[in-house]
Amino acid sequence: MILPGFVIFLFFSGVSPSSTPIFPYPLPPTDCVEAHRVCSVDPRCEALYRGLELCASDAALSPLSEKVAAECLERQDALLARYPALLACKCHRGLRKEEQCLRIYWRVRLLPGEDELEMSPYDDTLMDTRMASLVAASSFMQLDGENQCLKAAQDCGLYEKCGSLRSEYVLACTKRVPGTNRCNQHKCHRALRRFLERVPEEYSLGVLFCPCTNTLCGERRRKTIVPSCSYQEMEGLQPNCLHQQSFCRRDDLCRSRLADFLNNCQPSPLMATGCLKDSAGLCLRAYAGLIGTLMTPNYISNSSADMSLWCNCEGSGNQWQDCLRLQRMFTHNICLRNSISWMGSPGSLPADITPPPAPRPSPLVQEDELLSNNHLPEHNNIVVESEEEEELTQTEEEGDEGGQFDVIPLYSERATVSNLGSSGTEGAASLPTGPPAPVLLLLLLLTASLSWG
Repeated sequence: MILPGFVIFLFFSGVSPSSTPIFPYPLPPTDCVEAHRVCSVDPRCEALYRGLELCASDAALSPLSEKVAAECLERQDALLARYPALLACKCHRGLRKEEQCLRIYWRVRLLPGEDELEMSPYDDTLMDTRMASLVAASSFMQLDGENQCLKAAQDCGLYEKCGSLRSEYVLACTKRVPGTNRCNQHKCHRALRRFLERVPEEYSLGVLFCPCTNTLCGERRRKTIVPSCSYQEMEGLQPNCLHQQSFCRRDDLCRSRLADFLNNCQPSPLMATGCLKDSAGLCLRAYAGLIGTLMTPNYISNSSADMSLWCNCEGSGNQWQDCLRLQRMFTHNICLRNSISWMGSPGSLPADITPPPAPRPSPLVQEDELLSNNHLPEHNNIVVESEEEEELTQTEEEGDEGGQFDVIPLYSERATVSNLGSSGTEGAASLPTGPPAPVLLLLLLLTASLSWG
């Protein structure tokens, strides 16, 4: 009976002579929500974290005094010494708990400083950083006279989710606040973020970075994000860039997206891509992450691919150089310029013998697939949309009155199932119905041993 018992042990423990580790690569950094959950089990750790939350609340109202700041930093050091995972944790773009995760990330980093240029709160270890993944499905064909931005808009319209979410943000960014001639910039920004987070990148980045050779195409590209609402103020007055950055740092999401951009789009003339991280894909994703925040950038004209923030450096005083440095991260950034150029001309990419991977879906699509394939979400994880978000998904009957907003009309024609054919489903593989071979082998050994006994 020794042999049957040994076989049963192997079966239930999942061990076999030819077994290999399920995760042969190092695990990614811990998610900050999970790190805080483990911390909350320890009363001392949780007390220190709550103290840092109070420090952050006070700092948001007014600068901390020297004594209070010292006490807060002492709590921070004690917390990180007791539970260093909170310092090493990261967050993921576009997931439903992103803002909760970012709040935890910044609570253990009290004071903003230059280190934000060196570290992003987002985990990119599992993200494909090669440019090929962004251009593989775009298939930009540089045909003479073809408007590539119109083609990108048409491709978006053929994909139902892209078309509906694009219509949603255009409506949110063009609808006037009752009794005024202004849009609701907060709703406009939120709808833009939904579009960029939920639509696969081959569509969303395709409409943002489509290559242009004439001003008609350039105008469509510039007006993609409805800049009269999302980018510039209705009065046309530009704020000071440092003031704008200061307000951004008070918001965890904006602060995170800005840190991610400054980290992933750092220029370097020594790299083939012009990027310090040598990844044009990460720079494009980080740039797109800024859209829908206080630091939303955009194209400055219809005749070039030059970018800029809607701000200036007037009144910067002795911080003039700091302001110019921030401005030049958009206006004179070789990393950003090359990344946008290569998005439209994949043939000019540095040599890479690795075959291009499949296009990556949006983070929310990935999360939904994991939930449906692995397990049902717990009740506490079900996210109830706010009343403002529900307003975005409702059908609006009010049309555009007067067309005073800076927007290109949507491409209205959609493809039907009959037009598209069934090519998307021909390659689907059927799921296996029988038990796997190792299980059959173990069962045969168990049967043989019992017959011998």
